[in-house]
Amino acid sequence: MRIAICDDNSAELEWLSQCLDAYRVENSTSLHYHTFRSGGELCTDYHCGAYDLVFLDILMPHMNGIETARNIRRIDADVKLVFLTSSPEFALDGYSVKARDYILKPVLRERVFQLLDDIISESVNVPECFSIKTPTGLIRIPYDKLCFVEVLQKKLHFHMADGIVRIINAPLNEYEAFLLSRPEFIKVHRSYIVNLDQVSELTSSDFVTYSGHQIPVSRLLYQDVRKAYMEYLFEGIGG
Repeated sequence: MRIAICDDNSAELEWLSQCLDAYRVENSTSLHYHTFRSGGELCTDYHCGAYDLVFLDILMPHMNGIETARNIRRIDADVKLVFLTSSPEFALDGYSVKARDYILKPVLRERVFQLLDDIISESVNVPECFSIKTPTGLIRIPYDKLCFVEVLQKKLHFHMADGIVRIINAPLNEYEAFLLSRPEFIKVHRSYIVNLDQVSELTSSDFVTYSGHQIPVSRLLYQDVRKAYMEYLFEGIGG
């Protein structure tokens, strides 16, 4: 596991580093980490896939943890973000950047160990996938990493959460039935199927995804789409 720790307090940075070192030794696991003293330093070094987990102090000067997380989310939709904070009042802000968790300061070693246990356990599970056929062969598409499907110039574009787009020559109805059989997918337009787990906002005319795409919602479908989206959120289907 590749981990980044970002905290402007050197003592807390050192303590969390010691916790990670202890976890690595006690669990004989592969774990590597880098430390950063500011959000700007982390963002300058960051690229998509650089880390599996990022610990972010919320209260940092110049660029706080929430701002740093937003910058990271623009280029990496999958990295797990865990905020370090002395107050739970920032919890709501974390929803906008899909925070994995919060750890209250002072950080307890047991809390860090439990978090790492949970994350490692989750990573063992193989994600559900389906296959698409491209000119070079079959490509596996994890359902949870698919942001939306778009029909463009008579081709299907599979937009992934990490920004990768897979393009194939096929009609939408070839994939529509089994995608829509899953509760997280919904058809919002004759040319779009969207993964609701990747949606950050529903406006008066479109869905906005965490990756920043604006997906138009058909006026004829809008009321049904809005109802389905609200039910999905409140029923907690997506966790």
